[in-house]
Amino acid sequence: MSTVLELRDLRVEFGDGVTPVRGVDLSLRRGEVLGLVGESGAGKTLTALAALGLLPRGARARGSVRLLGTELVGLRVRDLARLRGSRIAMVFQDPLAAFTPVHRIGDQIGEVLRIHERPRPARRSARQRAVELLTELRVPDPERVARAYPHELSGGLRQRAMIAMAVAGRPDVIVADEPTSSLDVSVQAEILAALEEARAATGAALLLVSHDLGVVAGAADRVAVMYAGRVVETAPTDLLFAGPRMPYTMGLLAAAPRLDAAHALIQIPGAPPAPGERPEGCAFAPRCPVAGPECERTAPVLRAHPVAAREGTRASTARPQPPAPTGPPTASGPPAAGGHQVACLRPEVTATRTAADLYPASPRPEPRSSPHSPVPALRVTALQAAYGDHRAVLHADLEIRRGETVALVGESGAGKSTTLSRIIALTAPAGGRVEVLGQDTALLTRSAQRSLRGRVQIVLQDPSASLDPRMTVARIVAEPMEARRTPPEHITARVRELLAQVELDPRAAGRRPHQLSGGQRQRVALARALAVRPELLLLDEPVSALDVSVQAGIIALLRRLTSAPGSPACLLVSHDLAVVRQLADRVVVMHGGRTVESGTVDAVLGRPRHPYTRALLSAVPVPRPDARRPRPVPPPVAPEDVDTSAGCAFRGRCPVYRRLAAEHRLLCERDLPAPAAPAGAACHFPHPDEGAPLRGRPASKGRPPAAQ
Repeated sequence: MSTVLELRDLRVEFGDGVTPVRGVDLSLRRGEVLGLVGESGAGKTLTALAALGLLPRGARARGSVRLLGTELVGLRVRDLARLRGSRIAMVFQDPLAAFTPVHRIGDQIGEVLRIHERPRPARRSARQRAVELLTELRVPDPERVARAYPHELSGGLRQRAMIAMAVAGRPDVIVADEPTSSLDVSVQAEILAALEEARAATGAALLLVSHDLGVVAGAADRVAVMYAGRVVETAPTDLLFAGPRMPYTMGLLAAAPRLDAAHALIQIPGAPPAPGERPEGCAFAPRCPVAGPECERTAPVLRAHPVAAREGTRASTARPQPPAPTGPPTASGPPAAGGHQVACLRPEVTATRTAADLYPASPRPEPRSSPHSPVPALRVTALQAAYGDHRAVLHADLEIRRGETVALVGESGAGKSTTLSRIIALTAPAGGRVEVLGQDTALLTRSAQRSLRGRVQIVLQDPSASLDPRMTVARIVAEPMEARRTPPEHITARVRELLAQVELDPRAAGRRPHQLSGGQRQRVALARALAVRPELLLLDEPVSALDVSVQAGIIALLRRLTSAPGSPACLLVSHDLAVVRQLADRVVVMHGGRTVESGTVDAVLGRPRHPYTRALLSAVPVPRPDARRPRPVPPPVAPEDVDTSAGCAFRGRCPVYRRLAAEHRLLCERDLPAPAAPAGAACHFPHPDEGAPLRGRPASKGRPPAAQ
């Protein structure tokens, strides 16, 4: 295949001397998908932006970016504008910020056609073509989407519209920068399917920038791993995941939580260097378990290395490479097609070792005995909540025993966050009942509410927004104790104890939040929440904004904190089911404002009974190329066209409903399923659970005994 995009010694420099991208070599062939992965700050996004000449103000690209033989570095803005959209296009991470807010979606997609097509189509014709593009990408109700403004669409619809705009000019290269970040797994799967269909329809090559190893494993033909502004390893996807050679890649892959079982997570010690602190030798040497003296003096470059399957991994079928050179490293240019290249001075050390041999691992989770407290720490019964005319929660049930961790999962809009806000408010709900630590929140006096608030703490998703930037870490952690009039001498000792408990350097006490990494800020938020020894801890997406290596450390910390004797009961709100598997004892699934399934983590994630739970699990990207799953096929009837005023709200997307006979469909259309039992599913036709009696109406009523 011919090369359509080639980066040679690409560097990105800022005026203050900072060089976040330091010599990237990449090649992209026609029709190929290349995944670009790495931690935050690795330089992935800047590399993608440099390929299109879209660097931020103050940044300058050096080196070479050749698109179909045309050099883009140094090209005039007018000439670059002719290529963008017609030869190379970009799908941005945040489509709400990328779209113009005052123009309709159809007009913005049509603008690409009006700029690049000759003869230039009329505005109405371009808008009709935009509807056709949305239809090809399986966007529900494309006419409505084309007429809408960006703020009127969901995140998933905006991202699909962004893909339609990217492929409107039938480019040769599509660059997608984190196209699935912050999206639910089901929407994420739809976006990946739309990208694949768009790439197949245009024959374009795709540069997929992502921190999600599962997304890359399922979508990419080749993978390039970046660290500290350089590509440190690249290989075909199967080969890289089966036998990584760079110690950083090994740690990154082993740090990802798995959905199939709770397991010990690898933790890479230390943190990546800041862009202005790049060492002369290997940037990973301070964190590398096999680094030698030469690693601190010599910066390695990409070199071909022999393929050797490590014991316990799937052997690769790729053709063996010639032996690695033993002399001093020399520049090698872009990676050879199908080759495995590593920027490491000591790859022979890792050839027969696993990540578990190199890095510390968190303790393997031990099964916890069921709590026997007669009074639950939290009980939510038939909860209802609304914002104006919008009923966000219709019927939510959950219960948490002391010492137990329960996960609340579901897509955006399912009602998880609203349920959490009704719990932490400690006020009377619009409907139903909330009991916190044995007290009905509808009956609390102001003084009782104030007293109870200290026994319930919350850790929010974004510590940057929840920590006061003007306060030091010591003051942030001490503030809850000061509010409870704890003696100063006790506060000082408790702050030291808490920082040690969350594994923070004591020197961090005098720093402010902006001086800390994302993982350190989340540890500070945990220390603050634990300061007053709460009996109920609410965790709202505590690791969703963290890199996988940092995430592993926070998961290990949460395991230890929630399994220690006397630990608080925990409610974990998360859309990441792999994280839920590592932390939770039980799972409660919400859809459309209702609890649709609940049970132990093994039962719900291993033997789900509700079709919605099964759909969520089937959409989770798995960080193994051999576990690739078929992309979801949208139902023939769009969920938006289903009348949800009666019956089951999930039937518009339900595969079980589509297979039922007409007389059995009436039950789903007419009757609301009974609320989920503590270990069951709110479904008329649940999937059978091995050895468990089926809920629902008896088979003699003329309905199938179960969904098969």
